[in-house]
Amino acid sequence: MIRLVTATRYVTPLREGGSLPAIVEADDDGLYVAKFRGAGHGEKALVAELVAGEIGRALGLLVPEIVLLDFDPRLAAAEPDQEIRDLLQRSSGVNVGLDFLPGALGFDPAAGFVPPPELCADIVWFDGFVTNVDRDARNTNLLVWHRRLWLIDHGSALYIHHTWKDAAAHARRPMAALKTNVLMPLAGSILDADGRLAAKLSPELFDSILAAVPDDWLAPQDGLPDPPAHRAAYLNYLTRRLAAHQRIAEEAEHARSGA
Repeated sequence: MIRLVTATRYVTPLREGGSLPAIVEADDDGLYVAKFRGAGHGEKALVAELVAGEIGRALGLLVPEIVLLDFDPRLAAAEPDQEIRDLLQRSSGVNVGLDFLPGALGFDPAAGFVPPPELCADIVWFDGFVTNVDRDARNTNLLVWHRRLWLIDHGSALYIHHTWKDAAAHARRPMAALKTNVLMPLAGSILDADGRLAAKLSPELFDSILAAVPDDWLAPQDGLPDPPAHRAAYLNYLTRRLAAHQRIAEEAEHARSGA
């Protein structure tokens, strides 16, 4: 279940993020990193954040809890930055919130914390499956919290949904950008990771995750007139990609061998 919470206080913007996320307090007294529907790629980035993040959680990877965050932009009335105020005005309604991890530090492979090779391989496999192109050395989108590695920022995953062009062929295609993944040089066998992880995924799991995506994030577009059509497209894509998991893993292992 993905919980719905209501924002009660806009705490502070996180200006280092390109999409201008913010820390927000909610009615369950929790603090969340809010990702706003009015930023960047809009609702598609929120869909990717939710779907990819929940797939990662199903695989046993550490992803901060994802919530649906109902946000009233009047909460940020005191924010002096006009760009941020405009963003928040465009983001009224349901957005994404990720549990805030206080004191977490960005992962730096040169900083001395070395994750186990099996975990690195699992994350590389996951990134390849959800086509996450945004985990390189410049922007790892990994946090170290209590000596454990946490995965954040999956809004660039599932990029097929920006066009849906040749989706069936794309679903069977390895991701070339995986060779630049920051964890690739630290990873153990991707084929072994495939053996550990692929069986944890299923069309039924994908369907249950997609059911949690708000209808408001699934605006009509060519060939996808309504939310059920969008969910069917995502389900078909993910199911086809799962069927091709071994080929994708073999190509990732080939890239690892040359890393």
